[in-house]
Amino acid sequence: MIDVKLDYALTHVSEQVFAEAWENVRKAHRRLLDDAQDSEAPLGWLELPERMQHELERIESVAQRLRECSDVIVIVGIGGSYLGAKAVIEAFQPYFDSTGPEVVFAGHHLSEDYLAELVDYLADKRFSINVISKSGTTTEPAIAFRVLRDLLERTHGSKAARRRIVTTTDREKGALRKLADAKGYDTFVVPDDVGGRYSVLSAVGLLPIAAAGFDIRSLTNGAGKTGKWLEKETEDNPALTYAAMRNALYESGKKVELFVHYEPKLRYLAEWWKQLFGESEGKEGKGLFVSSAAFTTDLHSLGQYIQEGERHLFETVLEVVRTHRALAVPEDPKDGDGLNYLAGQRLQEVNRQAAKATTLAHHDGGAPNIRLSIESLDGEHLGALLYFFEFSCAISGYVLGVDPFNQPGVEAYKQNMFALLGKPGFEALGEDIRKRLK
Repeated sequence: MIDVKLDYALTHVSEQVFAEAWENVRKAHRRLLDDAQDSEAPLGWLELPERMQHELERIESVAQRLRECSDVIVIVGIGGSYLGAKAVIEAFQPYFDSTGPEVVFAGHHLSEDYLAELVDYLADKRFSINVISKSGTTTEPAIAFRVLRDLLERTHGSKAARRRIVTTTDREKGALRKLADAKGYDTFVVPDDVGGRYSVLSAVGLLPIAAAGFDIRSLTNGAGKTGKWLEKETEDNPALTYAAMRNALYESGKKVELFVHYEPKLRYLAEWWKQLFGESEGKEGKGLFVSSAAFTTDLHSLGQYIQEGERHLFETVLEVVRTHRALAVPEDPKDGDGLNYLAGQRLQEVNRQAAKATTLAHHDGGAPNIRLSIESLDGEHLGALLYFFEFSCAISGYVLGVDPFNQPGVEAYKQNMFALLGKPGFEALGEDIRKRLK
């Protein structure tokens, strides 16, 4: 389901470096599959496509209830608790379609204007909330949920609010679990052995996707089929191929990976990808800096730098082979814009040729290209792609020599923020920080 081409990357690394990268990837692959046998390892995401099968009916049922009673469904979460769902929903959502309940997101930043305007927007609407947080105390979603829950209870009443709030949280502990038990909210579990950025194929991602009206069974089916494929240690394993080339380019001096797509619907897939790889590998002074660009749009802003700037980056380019719609360039008798040479050609073909031209130009300019492709933006292919990236990321982390499943650095800003906001227990740190601030 996923094709990986290295033609425009192999010329930028030596045969020896690539051979060593392949050997390291093979060792990491074996280690990953061995570690998966350890019940204490955070590798439950490997089994999610199968494990979630018995949950799908309940997820679909609750999602349908939310759809029937809502004009707007608010998904509250941050990081892995919202990015995967938003990536899939945006990939599936028609560009200009107002049918069905609107799905919006909150709790993924601290903008006062955004949350205040959302409260105003929801004031005269039927709305529901799916709040996603393992602890229930992460600042951004906790604030948003408190504000929105208060609004929901005031406008719809406590009894109705109980049916309109669904929590996705820890199985047994945490502030959100206690509240859900006390209020009687429907609750889904964030698995203990699945980290947030690997959780899109659990209820964390599947419930919002189903609430948006999309088929979650095709997603899990595509991921499941791909998982069986990626377990094999073969030369045509796309996850191993991708991980090996990323590592070889890193060892050859490339420090930035730019994820490129040519379809606006993939903007949030790129955001999800950035969190997955950035949070998994960026530690101990190691790791590629990951960024993204939407072509051809960003060719008119970043193209000059990619072509002729510092030679420290490579591109991973995702192509979607088949579109859902067909539209050809019309002929103009006067040809005032000089486009008649394109008359009759579909825009997808124009886009494809633009991608080929750009890849070659950037390669010739010293920016290697790894090319990925999937057949179409449907459930099976998107599920396969999500699983492929997760698997590749775990392998890459092992090769790099870091733990791809923790995020110790994320806590630094939180501790400082708690101290500055006056959270109990952080008084001494707050006093120290205020002395250092300028």
